[in-house]
Amino acid sequence: MSLSALLRSAASIVAIVGAIFTLAGVTTAAAKERKSYQVSATYKITLNSFAIGTLRYESSVGLNGYVVESKIELSALFGAVSWKGATRSSGTLNEARPKPAYYAFDFQGSTGTGAVQVGFGAAGVSSLSVRPARSLAADTVPLEGKHLKGVLDPLSAVLALTRTGGKSPCGRKVAIFDGQQRFDLELYYRRQQPLGQGKAIVCRVKYRPIAGYRPNDETKAMSRSTSIEIAFRPVAGAGLMVPDQITVPTISGPIGLKAQRIDIKTSDRREIALVKERAW
Repeated sequence: MSLSALLRSAASIVAIVGAIFTLAGVTTAAAKERKSYQVSATYKITLNSFAIGTLRYESSVGLNGYVVESKIELSALFGAVSWKGATRSSGTLNEARPKPAYYAFDFQGSTGTGAVQVGFGAAGVSSLSVRPARSLAADTVPLEGKHLKGVLDPLSAVLALTRTGGKSPCGRKVAIFDGQQRFDLELYYRRQQPLGQGKAIVCRVKYRPIAGYRPNDETKAMSRSTSIEIAFRPVAGAGLMVPDQITVPTISGPIGLKAQRIDIKTSDRREIALVKERAW
């Protein structure tokens, strides 16, 4: 696999897994208590234990609506090969789950630039724009209308996975469409592990491709994997459960995301610095 292809592979997996879990912020109970919150976070990204980039996350969640943004930067060979991606999602909230209205993903890198825009209606995806237009490989599993109903974009899935009502973040399932792929992510309880003065809850993540994907070696390996994990850090007294670390085994080596800094501000103007500038 070429280095540029490796970076595209890493970016794809980070977008699928990292964007979904990179801040599973506030439980339903906390949302009811504080009405709104803002989250700012930075994660480092590694491949085979070598630093290859960062992911920055910003969210603003009110009583009835939300805006979530993330930026990913990947590079190798001292910047000779690079990739940047930015995502944005907005929508409304109800007691059941977020209802996305708009999702955008823009990227640029050594191999080109592009953009994806997805509009949502009451039943699911209502519009889709992909630039530049791409010719699908012959073995691509085709998308059908039924695949685009009742789905969330990756960033809205962040909020869906956090509205746990104070329960464990594991034992959840979300249906996701990212503008190209339709897939499910399922979380299963795996274990608890020491973390600072407390314990982290570790969930196993199962990736199930549905449509819009190629059944190549990478996809098959991801779908068979039982080693994708996310460790959630509880915040005592704040009703919060946030990811501290994510591990994704791939055919190119393990990809990791680890929290470097997380800041949370609630509507009562209370600030929480959950993680303070970890050394790489």
